[in-house]
Amino acid sequence: MRDSGGRGQGPGRGGGGAGSQGGPGAARRTPGGPGRAGRPGTGRAASPDDPFHLPFGDTPRSRGGSPADDDVPDDDPAPGGPRRPRPGQGRPRRGDDDLPAGGPHADERSRGRTSRRGGSRRGEDDLPAGGPHAEERSRGRAGQRDGEASPGGARGGSARGERFRRDESDHRRDAGPSRGRAGQRDTEARQGDAFRRRPSDTARRPPHDRSRGDGDARGRDDGSARRTQADNPVRRPRDEDAGRARPGEGPRAATRAGTDAGGRGGTRVRAGEGARRDPQDGARRRAGGGHGKSPPPPKPPLVLRLGSPKRRISIGLIAMTFILSIFAGRLIQMQGLDSKVYEAAATKQRLHVEKIPAKRGSITDVNGHNLALTVEARDISIDPSKIPAEVRQGVASLLARTLGRPVEEMAAKLARTDTRYQLLARGVAPPVADRLLKEPVPSLNATSTFRRVYPGGDLAGSLIGFVGDDKDGLTGIEQVKNTALAGTDGELQIETGRDLQRIPMTGSQRTPPVDGRDVRLTIDRDIQWAAQKAIGEQVESAGASSGTVIVMDVRTADVIAMANAPELDLANWREAPESHYLNRAAADVFEPGSTNKVITAAAALEAGVVDSDTVFHVKDNIQCYDRVLRDAHAHPPEDMTFAQAMAQSSNVATVMAARRVGSEGLYDMLKAFGFGTKPGGDMPGAGAGLLPHHDKWSGSQSCTIAYGQGVSVTALQMASVYQTIANGGVKVEPRIVAGTTAPDGTFTPAKPGKKTRVISTATAKEITAMLEDAVGAQGTGELAAIPGYRVAGKTGTANRYDAELGRYDGYTASFAGFTPADAPRLVVLSVLQNPKNGHYGGQIAAPVFKDVMTFALKSRKIPPTGSAASPARAGAEQ
Repeated sequence: MRDSGGRGQGPGRGGGGAGSQGGPGAARRTPGGPGRAGRPGTGRAASPDDPFHLPFGDTPRSRGGSPADDDVPDDDPAPGGPRRPRPGQGRPRRGDDDLPAGGPHADERSRGRTSRRGGSRRGEDDLPAGGPHAEERSRGRAGQRDGEASPGGARGGSARGERFRRDESDHRRDAGPSRGRAGQRDTEARQGDAFRRRPSDTARRPPHDRSRGDGDARGRDDGSARRTQADNPVRRPRDEDAGRARPGEGPRAATRAGTDAGGRGGTRVRAGEGARRDPQDGARRRAGGGHGKSPPPPKPPLVLRLGSPKRRISIGLIAMTFILSIFAGRLIQMQGLDSKVYEAAATKQRLHVEKIPAKRGSITDVNGHNLALTVEARDISIDPSKIPAEVRQGVASLLARTLGRPVEEMAAKLARTDTRYQLLARGVAPPVADRLLKEPVPSLNATSTFRRVYPGGDLAGSLIGFVGDDKDGLTGIEQVKNTALAGTDGELQIETGRDLQRIPMTGSQRTPPVDGRDVRLTIDRDIQWAAQKAIGEQVESAGASSGTVIVMDVRTADVIAMANAPELDLANWREAPESHYLNRAAADVFEPGSTNKVITAAAALEAGVVDSDTVFHVKDNIQCYDRVLRDAHAHPPEDMTFAQAMAQSSNVATVMAARRVGSEGLYDMLKAFGFGTKPGGDMPGAGAGLLPHHDKWSGSQSCTIAYGQGVSVTALQMASVYQTIANGGVKVEPRIVAGTTAPDGTFTPAKPGKKTRVISTATAKEITAMLEDAVGAQGTGELAAIPGYRVAGKTGTANRYDAELGRYDGYTASFAGFTPADAPRLVVLSVLQNPKNGHYGGQIAAPVFKDVMTFALKSRKIPPTGSAASPARAGAEQ
């Protein structure tokens, strides 16, 4: 096969074989001959049918231009060597290395390798003419001729390799397209490596690796850099002179050079690639010297390395397991460990508790007449956000007119569009609420409730007191007895939804309310009205700042009337000044004046230092330490009995009697009568008064306290003093509450007042006789006398201490007495503070006593005793 050239002599083979000069192969190697020229290194024009065509641009050669159009000058072929093929003279042949690994051309590569190894090659008749297999036939012929290369051709190829290694400045020629077996094997091996290795592997191969055979050795000088560029997926400039034969070299050497350039360097030579080489390439090589190193390979591009799918799946599974374990743990905690807690929270969230208000108990007088009671009412509210702005003023006018409130107040509440609830009025009467709900006002609501009603208006207003918006008592009896009056509210537990609408078919729990108890006072409504009327008129007539009247039962110390002027109007308590809230009869303190002389008389009589017939030489003044004390009226010195001195209310005679008793004895008597001690009996606003200890009395104070200056008491305390004398010397703790009545009508009386004997019955009777004289014709309380009744009483006029001014200013006029004197039943005390039209007690306070006592006697149907006057009074009159 080598001698004859084998199948390489067949028609259509390239010029790279070693056939005879005159054979058909030689004729085909002749330019312009009828045969097909060997494949030049310049390559053929790109064909759209070529599946491995790389989209490089056209060059003059690929377009069929002349060699002069190339940027590199052609070398003359060596004598006897193959002539350089002309453009368009033959179709370039594609080698096995141009076929990709695998795919439809894998069999062709396999058949080529088999033919090279076994010496048998597939004939051209085995492949179809034209198309992609035409190149395969060409490669088969070139391989045959490569195997039968002449020694001259081998020498030419060797000389060309030597010259290339010595002088890299020479231009390389385009290698012939025909490839030998060794070049084909080397090309196939490198093509497989290019598919199996990453681009960076080729760059790391040593430049002088000779392990791939002769073909690799021939092209290692320049092929390493090209191989790096070819292995790199980025397009690199092809070396167009790789397949060009040099002068003196045979076609086989050119074929090997082309093979080395294509296989070793990794650059596939295609048609037109020689013309597309860099014009500066030859100049750079010539400037670099014959043995200069190739330029360093370019840095491979950054390649995004994806992690192992198995590792990603494992990490994902671990993350999902961790997340699911958290959910599972939370689920176990909520439904297992804390289930009771969340169940209770859910129940509490949907459980709505509505308060069922208890009906507040009534306050009645001693006869059961209502002074304060609870009635059904409505609380009117609205959602301001549902009222359009254009009708807001009209709605405000309508609400104000119906509810009796100012228009400005209603307009201000409707302007609160930032809230969905606005309370318009409390305690509206049901008929009024019903009439208002019929009006075309959107989002208007009425809630059932109770309201407090005071039928008497200002009758005993400050004594009864009032309740606040939360239905709790704030002052008076309403505050003191709030627990009994309020009762216990009930509850209705229902399950509601988001909008507080009851969930159907759900259970409910109802705790019924317990209504409050009715409180019965000791007050008699009629006598209260009379007392309040009398003191109010006198305060207005005298120009006093305030006044108080107390009517008390002698035997029980029950307060029958407790009137103040001015009085609190319970129907409009919000508009009243706070000073009217105070129950002055029990809270206001004042210096009693001459009404306190009965305590000095009781102390002297009990001590036995004086009696009613003891005579004193009385002047109209007396020196007491650093002060001179005087009687109310100037008179010449005169002798008078102690009874006469009490009837004429002489201050000098009283001081003379007190000196015989001493400060300590007087102090003890004051304490025994209740001075300095707060009275019990659920009395609202009760005060203790002011009683300094006798050790702290000043020199003049030991004298002035004897006639009621320098000590402060309340009207209730002073009324209790006269109740003690009228009751034969037995003091009974005053009370204002008679008892309570349960909702079922059961009455529970209050405990009676504590009884304490203060003075003896004899002393009490003797003082009573003196007090009768004070109301007689020669006494200071003549205006308090009641026809047909024996009246015992005492006037009082004292300097008034003004706390606001911090000094004494004005007077306190008072009168205290009881009747019938021989069988006392009622005690009446009247006090006027800071009167402007007169200031003596007998002048402005005694008439009030008379009017109130007369009405009380008639109301209680207390007849006169019809007995004669006491001997003491008869003696005094004589």
